[in-house]
Amino acid sequence: MYGNAVLKRSIAVFDELKQSIRDVEFLADPATGELRIGCVESLSATLVPHVLLRFSHHYPRVVVHVDGLTAPANDWIGLRNRKYDCILVRWMTSLGKDSMADDINAESLFDDRLVVAAGINSPWTRRRKIDLAELIDAPWILPPLETWHHARIAEAFQARGLGMPKASLNSLSMTLRMQLMAAGPYISVFAKSVMQLNAHRYGITVLPIDLSIQPWPVAIVTLKNRTLSPVVERFIASAREVAKSFASRLQARAP
Repeated sequence: MYGNAVLKRSIAVFDELKQSIRDVEFLADPATGELRIGCVESLSATLVPHVLLRFSHHYPRVVVHVDGLTAPANDWIGLRNRKYDCILVRWMTSLGKDSMADDINAESLFDDRLVVAAGINSPWTRRRKIDLAELIDAPWILPPLETWHHARIAEAFQARGLGMPKASLNSLSMTLRMQLMAAGPYISVFAKSVMQLNAHRYGITVLPIDLSIQPWPVAIVTLKNRTLSPVVERFIASAREVAKSFASRLQARAP
């Protein structure tokens, strides 16, 4: 019991020592260093590549490690054990003080919306307007229960006084869902930014449905009271700049 108490504090102590070494390395050569981030799949297919391109242009010798995150957005184990310097997620609620843990900092980068999509050859694409109730018996590919996708589509159906549709398939994989939708009768939900950047290559399109739900924020999350290295601070600055252009594009284009 006493050893575990000491170990808990020592994680932060040794992490600060490591961060000091990183600071010294950065002072010696600002173009080098190491960065470890985690992100959900939908952001690795939209925001993150653009951030990395911008960041690597200015800091080409920084080694970046990117891990895909599949856990719920409120699972901060990777941050707390210092595996990641920062993570990028889609927050399931508004970024109020009551929505996050005491040891977590979350900064909203831009707001994204949920849209319903189908393959370009689907009969639904020939409709100019679709009521959500008409899709209750459609062959849905739904994401797992604990994900932000599922929470938002459930909110949309509940707002119409409808129960959740029965899933023909459950999967979180963006690639799998898009490939199945392009070749079959399935429909699913995606972030608007995902569709703008990936719909054409997979042969899918947004359906004319008003979900009437609030957008949710894309956030970059760090650990409170942890000293960020200069490399991490510059990556976050790059993320802010790229997010501005994403926000403008999402507002300028219709769903």
